[in-house]
Amino acid sequence: MPSDRRRNRHDSKPSVLIVLHQERSSPGRVGQMLEEKGFSLDIRRPVLGQLLPETLENHAGAVVFGGPMSANDPDDFVRREIDWLNVPLRENKPFLGICLGAQMLVRHLGGKVEADREERTEIGWYPIRPTEHGRLLMPWPKMVYHFHREGFSLPHGAKLLATGDIYPNQAFRYGENAWGVQFHAELTRAMMHRWVVHGAHRFVLPNAQQGREHLEGRMIFDAPLKAWLSAFLDLVFGRA
Repeated sequence: MPSDRRRNRHDSKPSVLIVLHQERSSPGRVGQMLEEKGFSLDIRRPVLGQLLPETLENHAGAVVFGGPMSANDPDDFVRREIDWLNVPLRENKPFLGICLGAQMLVRHLGGKVEADREERTEIGWYPIRPTEHGRLLMPWPKMVYHFHREGFSLPHGAKLLATGDIYPNQAFRYGENAWGVQFHAELTRAMMHRWVVHGAHRFVLPNAQQGREHLEGRMIFDAPLKAWLSAFLDLVFGRA
């Protein structure tokens, strides 16, 4: 199945590989901001049988997004995607993993992905705190948006950039160009409304917030999160 890439032969813009995990998933603000910063998007969905490139020679980097599956799932596409992460690491290309994407990177690097001992979730708005490494890189928002049931260990050799109360590893950097974040800064308003509707069955899980708290929190906390994302993408893709 061909990818739904947003470029053509005559497009001279550097292309970022976008990996999504559902048929109707969107790169949201990440995609919008990358295009505003002069990149084109090469969107692929391995869950639908679309192949990932054997090299990123023709890409400026890659972003792997979240999804409803677990990085521990036995599905072939999950295993292949985790193995594929050797490509950006080997070629030292900018790579950003968001939620599931970060957890896949952790699995690739030999770390663990698992739930909190009390099986608490982070679904809604929760605080994070930058580490010393994180503060030296950039300012961080105090509250971020989450939608996950599992967290990850810090891979050997990685630098922790931000921490949280329930899941302590919220953002990390591995090597020069690989980054992982547990939270979601990419949601547009429309995306959050869809997540609140389609994910409402998860609001009964331990520590999950109710839908109205998601939407009310957006009005309070979203502006600094959006500003952080723009600066973070500049950092990841070398335009800081």
